[in-house]
Amino acid sequence: MLVLTRKLQQSIVIGDEIEVVVLEIRGEQVRIGIKAPKNVTVHRKEIYDQIQEENRGASEVRVEDLPG
Repeated sequence: MLVLTRKLQQSIVIGDEIEVVVLEIRGEQVRIGIKAPKNVTVHRKEIYDQIQEENRGASEVRVEDLPG
């Protein structure tokens, strides 16, 4: 894992098309902005994990689910 220190309004760039900007620091919370192309999906980690779990469940085929 790469660990970087950024100040307010500073950013990091991922690849050529994604920029992450520190927008606000309030106590223990940091607000970030993400600039990315529309074809790049961006999710909070907990939502991403839910999507992955649902996809795994949907990909499991059970014999009783098949017609006839």
